[in-house]
Amino acid sequence: MVDQADILRGKILIVDDQPANVLLLEQMLQAAGFVAVTSTLQSTSVCDLHREHRYDLILLDLEMPGMDGFQVMEHLAELEPGGYLPVLAITAHPAHKLRALQGGAKDFISKPFDLPEVLMRVRNMLEVRLLHNEAIEHGTMLEALALTDPLTGLANRRLLTDRMTMALIRARRNKSAMAVIYLDLDGFKAINDTLGHDVGDALLQGVAARLVAAVREEDTVARLGGDEFMVALWLVSGPADATNVAAKVLAVLSQPYEVKGHEIRVTASAGVALYPLHGQDAEALTKCADAALYEAKRAGKNTFHLAAT
Repeated sequence: MVDQADILRGKILIVDDQPANVLLLEQMLQAAGFVAVTSTLQSTSVCDLHREHRYDLILLDLEMPGMDGFQVMEHLAELEPGGYLPVLAITAHPAHKLRALQGGAKDFISKPFDLPEVLMRVRNMLEVRLLHNEAIEHGTMLEALALTDPLTGLANRRLLTDRMTMALIRARRNKSAMAVIYLDLDGFKAINDTLGHDVGDALLQGVAARLVAAVREEDTVARLGGDEFMVALWLVSGPADATNVAAKVLAVLSQPYEVKGHEIRVTASAGVALYPLHGQDAEALTKCADAALYEAKRAGKNTFHLAAT
């Protein structure tokens, strides 16, 4: 939540070609407690400055030589894909106020300055801007949470499916192969039952870290739920390439874990499926890999099985 201290720390840029106006606004804002106030007399430098500093508020004079405030706003709009221009327009002409708002300014102040009004509008605009930024950050966080597993930070099923869909499009276009390895841990329920869910959760985090380290950076490791994971290999040369990765992953996972004072040994079983050999879409590949995983479990666990064609 935005508080008074946040508002006073807001980054402000004053843009006016008259040094006396700039000095007056700087002194007024600094006296009111604002600590991040900068200025420029050059309208042509505004976009470069905003690109570098990302101001929370720009006090922009509309009448300046060379490039006027309306032109500045047009260029600023290119830097703000969300469409929010943090511009408080400054004008001595009432007719310019509506045009400024139509051009993207969020508010305006009139010349000659009414200092209490200027302060009020600056505070109000900064609060709105900071709330806008908070909303964007919150939305980004919620989007990330919707696409990742909260325990391990790995991709979740939704994100994995999206990435598989895009990878399959590329594979069809390039006539290349990709593979998925469906894994689950052998006897994980017994660990939860005997050592507790805290230990079980910590073990899952350790498994996730080992999976990520065992494959290429461009591949995707996802947790599908419980003790089930999937590794998506976006480019493989064929079945032997994919099964070699599966064997490597199982060997890495079978090494002992130190978890909350316990040495834990756990193995995994895996099913492997390839595009285009075993399926043409994400759902078909997942089903084939799941069926192959079941065969690996039947074969005695701690092994992998390649899907049937």
